[in-house]
Amino acid sequence: MKSTDLSTLIDDIYSSLSPLAMGEDLNLSDDVIEEFGEKIKDAVRSWSSPRKQTYGLRMSNIGKPARQLWYESRDGNVRSIPASVQIKFLYGHILEELVVLLVKLSGHSITDQQKEVVVDGIVGHIDCKIDGEVVDIKTASNFAFKKFKEGTLQDDDPFGYMAQLAGYEAAEGTSDGGFLAINKESGELSLYRPGPFSKPNIKARISNIRDYLNLDSPPPRCYADIPDGKSGNRRISTNCNYCPYKNECWSDANNGNGLIAYKYASGIKYFTRVVREPKVVRLEQ
Repeated sequence: MKSTDLSTLIDDIYSSLSPLAMGEDLNLSDDVIEEFGEKIKDAVRSWSSPRKQTYGLRMSNIGKPARQLWYESRDGNVRSIPASVQIKFLYGHILEELVVLLVKLSGHSITDQQKEVVVDGIVGHIDCKIDGEVVDIKTASNFAFKKFKEGTLQDDDPFGYMAQLAGYEAAEGTSDGGFLAINKESGELSLYRPGPFSKPNIKARISNIRDYLNLDSPPPRCYADIPDGKSGNRRISTNCNYCPYKNECWSDANNGNGLIAYKYASGIKYFTRVVREPKVVRLEQ
C-alpha cells in the first residue's frame, strides 16, 4: 500500500530496507532493476555530454547572491571546471537516482520528475513531487547535511536552495514540500520541510535580482570578511572561498593588491588583510 504522508518518508525508506539487515532479499522485480539501470545510463550520458555554458537567470541560480550573479552576467569567459569537480557532478547525479529508487521502494508516490516550470520568465526543472509535494533532492557533505538535518539552511544558504524551492512551489501551487538530502559520506537521509516564512517571496526576488543586474557597478558584497583568529589578519568567509569571482570582488583587498592565498592543512584561505605573515605556504595567484 502506498503512503500519502510525506512526514513518514525517511522512516518508510529505512523500513523498506530492513530485510537487508536480516540477510533477507528485497525481492526487487526485474522491471525495477532495469529502470534504475537505465536512469544511471542517462545520468552518465548527460554528464559526459555537457551543455555549452551560457549565462542566464534560472531557477537553479536565482537564489545566489546578487553580487555573484552581477559578475557572472558580465563574464564572457568559459570557466574551466576541474576534473575533481566533474567527478563530483557524476556521483551527485548517480546518488540522486539512488534516492529516487529508495523513495519508490518505500511505497510513496513520486511524480513529475524533471518537469519544466516557469515563474515570471525564469525557467526551472523540479526534481520530483513526492506525495503531491515538490521535493528537491540534494547530495550533501557532512557540513552541508547538518543544515538540512538541523533545519538551519535558511540561515546559511549560499547556493540559493530556498529560493529554488520557493520558485518550484510557486509554479506548482504547492507550499509544503522540502528537501530530501543524502549525506554523501554516511548515507544518512534527511527530509527538511521549511515553513512558509523561511522561504523568500520568489517574484520579489526575481524582480530585485533583475534590478541589480542593470546596475553599472556591483551590488554590495555578499559576505563581510572575518578575523583569522587573534593575529589581526582578516580573510574572506568560507562561503566566498568557492565563488569563481572572489578575486574580482576583493580586488581592493590588501591595499589594492587583491587577495593573498595561503595553503593550510584544512584547505586554502584567502586573506583580505595580512598583518602577521602566516607560517604556511603562500600561493601565487
